[in-house]
Amino acid sequence: MPEGHTIHRLAEDYLGGFGGRKAHVTSPQGKFADAAALLDGTALTAAEAHGKHLFLRFGTDDWIHIHLGLFGKVNFGAAPAPPPTDTVRLRLRNDTAYVDLRGPTTCTLIADAEKQAIHDRLGPDPLREDAEPARAYERVSRSRTTIAALLMDQKVIAGVGNVYRAEVLFRHGVDPYRPGRDITRGEWDAMWADLVALMREGVRNNRIDTVRPEHEPEAMGRPPRKDDHGGEVYVYRRATMPCHICGGEIRTAPLAARNLFWCPTCQKPCGSQGATTEAKPSEASARAPRRSSRTRPAAASEARDIPPR
Repeated sequence: MPEGHTIHRLAEDYLGGFGGRKAHVTSPQGKFADAAALLDGTALTAAEAHGKHLFLRFGTDDWIHIHLGLFGKVNFGAAPAPPPTDTVRLRLRNDTAYVDLRGPTTCTLIADAEKQAIHDRLGPDPLREDAEPARAYERVSRSRTTIAALLMDQKVIAGVGNVYRAEVLFRHGVDPYRPGRDITRGEWDAMWADLVALMREGVRNNRIDTVRPEHEPEAMGRPPRKDDHGGEVYVYRRATMPCHICGGEIRTAPLAARNLFWCPTCQKPCGSQGATTEAKPSEASARAPRRSSRTRPAAASEARDIPPR
């Protein structure tokens, strides 16, 4: 599933290609046909993201609400647009560009009140100007749930996915199994600021890179990462490989319905234990078989097609 930086990048790209210009709006698949007919010939006036939700506003009082889910893809291209396939849920086109949306979990026309209800149920988004990190920490500091699970809870913090979750915890040396209530305000503020910087860079570069300059391949004399994910990372999908910092083995285990990755040496347990989510695995069970760690399929969010700037 795409992480928040992808959705913010999409908002920018939609505005860049269609903002302020009338667009031909269609739904070749037919599932969005009635709404598309209402919007056809109007101009895109606003595009914004909150977490993994995208909102597009045309010359009406309503918004298109899009959530890509696991299988949604967005493809931009230059005019003339090719004939659409019957899997295209939403196509916008003008005299210079087109964009196709396929396979989203959600693509629907909603009113302002419905849009606000979505904002209200989401946690603060590190990429939004109106974000309030203190509101997220209020929930984290009262919870016995692991910090790794809390970072994936979109009601706590919106837009963070499995990659940013694993990487920000590593960068700050935080044991992913620590209960939220044991995270200090200073630790939370540092992780939040780091997420803001990392995710903004993700929007700019259209990929996730989390390693510091001194740990880049050139600086360390190591080969670049080869993975469908694309970016340089510390622990994500690096199970059984050596840690870039300590040389120890990166571990993986299921947590909050996703595979967690961490370095047990750089992210040593501290403080009280007793989180209420999945129990911390034993050392043996946390070691992923080398074969499975290399053959695990790429996340659907990494397969989306957005042109580089």
